[in-house]
Amino acid sequence: MQERNKIRNIAIIAHVDHGKTTLVDKLLQQSGTFRNNEVVHERAMDSNDLERERGITILAKNTAITYKDHLINIVDTPGHADFGGEVERIMKMVDGVLLVVDAFEGCMPQTKFVLRKALAHNLTPIVVVNKIDRPNARPNEVIDEVLDLFIELEANDEQLEFPVVYASALNGTASLNPEKQDDHMEALFETVIEHIPSPQENPEEPLQFLVTLLDYNEYLGRIAIGRVNRGTIRAGQPVAVINREGQVKQARIEKLFGFQGLKRIEREEAAAGDIVAIAGIREINIGETIADMANPEALPVLHIDEPTLQMTFLVNNSPFAGREGKWVTSRKLRERLMKELETDVSLRVEETESPDAFIVAGRGELHLGILIENMRREGYELQVSKPEVIIKEIDGQKMEPMERLLIDIPEDSMGAVMESLGTRKAEMVNMINHGNGQVRLEFIIPARGLIGYRTSYLTLTRGYGIMNHAFDHYGPYAGSQVGGRHQGVLVSMENGTSTMYGMLSVEDRGILFLNPGTEVYEGMIVGEHTRDNDIVVNICKEKALSNVRSSGKDDTVRLKTPRAYSLEQALEYLNDDEYCEITPESIRLRKKILNKNERERAEKQRKVQS
Repeated sequence: MQERNKIRNIAIIAHVDHGKTTLVDKLLQQSGTFRNNEVVHERAMDSNDLERERGITILAKNTAITYKDHLINIVDTPGHADFGGEVERIMKMVDGVLLVVDAFEGCMPQTKFVLRKALAHNLTPIVVVNKIDRPNARPNEVIDEVLDLFIELEANDEQLEFPVVYASALNGTASLNPEKQDDHMEALFETVIEHIPSPQENPEEPLQFLVTLLDYNEYLGRIAIGRVNRGTIRAGQPVAVINREGQVKQARIEKLFGFQGLKRIEREEAAAGDIVAIAGIREINIGETIADMANPEALPVLHIDEPTLQMTFLVNNSPFAGREGKWVTSRKLRERLMKELETDVSLRVEETESPDAFIVAGRGELHLGILIENMRREGYELQVSKPEVIIKEIDGQKMEPMERLLIDIPEDSMGAVMESLGTRKAEMVNMINHGNGQVRLEFIIPARGLIGYRTSYLTLTRGYGIMNHAFDHYGPYAGSQVGGRHQGVLVSMENGTSTMYGMLSVEDRGILFLNPGTEVYEGMIVGEHTRDNDIVVNICKEKALSNVRSSGKDDTVRLKTPRAYSLEQALEYLNDDEYCEITPESIRLRKKILNKNERERAEKQRKVQS
């Protein structure tokens, strides 16, 4: 078994896209973890299809490397605040963190978010200034920003004495000097071994192990991953499992695994400070404690930030329901959501009076969007409502989630962007002019104000704007007129197939969302109106042909390119009276009430009641 003082447990934390996963890649390669002829994917730690497509880390993952007889356990964490539940749990597994900061962008909203978590758990930090090879890198200013952030987050004196490593993860180089890079990453390895403390827990005390991550294997079933907090754990050992409510049940450790690179290696035993995977306990969940049979003591329950956004998930009841999906019933929808709760501690699912509808709450649009995307790829059909922020009452006052928004824009877009954010009740707290035609603005804005804002923001900045935001705090309710869509929509008046002739007749009314030959149904949204009211249109209309005019002359006429929506854009676009219908093959927008006359009646009733 590895000597305790030769073990280092670290997490890599950073704002999204600052290079965490690429850095882990290079550490794995340079430690000799992979064979010379081994084929290794770029961003090897991002194993999920969605992570590879989007270039982001969604699930925390762990690996281990050996460097000069030291075992370094590394956990790669997500950068998005939407997956903060993952970051929160990881802090319980490690003794130190590598805070990765982009040499040009500097401290961003999620940098603050993840660093706050690390400092709260009293972890030892090392700052890695990454992308040092960027032509506009400004390492000295970035270090000043990082120091200011540590002070703002009330870091203690020891944490303020953080070492700094300058690196280019892409090139696999690092050094302690910002001016010159070594052609390897030894400077980073040495800094980790020198500054991160080894585990201090006692392997002689009764066993305690907190389940931090879950995995699943067809042969072994559920696999619990976490850190041995004290004592020693052995394969075949009978143990007590204490759930979040404090109830104790008996179980047995069938297999025990350590980590080496991307592989799991079977072990006979592990001691306090080791990060291991345990197989054989069927009903194990995140946050539960595996303890000594004779002395079952639970570890403190994981505190996870509360969700800030909710949506209603419903069974698909559109005229096209059941055509494309494999799982379409409320029973299957409920089973899938309950299964997600087992591994996603940030998610909440609430059943409603209707057996066909569930209120699902998460940390943000991306968090819920990833869940929906995974479900549609698995063959589920469902409908979802507009995302809504969760309003709370604190000390008798109505409060709503506020976000810290950081935007980088060209100077000439500043007026238009500030005006648009003003209507969304944003309050500017900082402004930095980089002197190269780019300005960085920092705002506190109600989370409601950001729903659906990204598209208009990109239009205002002609695609040059960069926008980042993270949950900051709950603040006083900013009134009812915040954000929302101002355009009306074009709604199909009948079931049928869209025709070139029908679409040409309504093209001047707005922007269409589909191509000719697409099947539509009554109440389906087919385009955006140029004005603020909804209108019903017939895009299935055929041209009446006669003996004189026996063929259409539409061959030479061209329609404008329709506007296509990704899943996240479709969710942002929704209004209160609309649903997004999601199937494995299609994303459709529709009115909640499909029939025009029934919609008008409901609207009249709503006005009378209000």
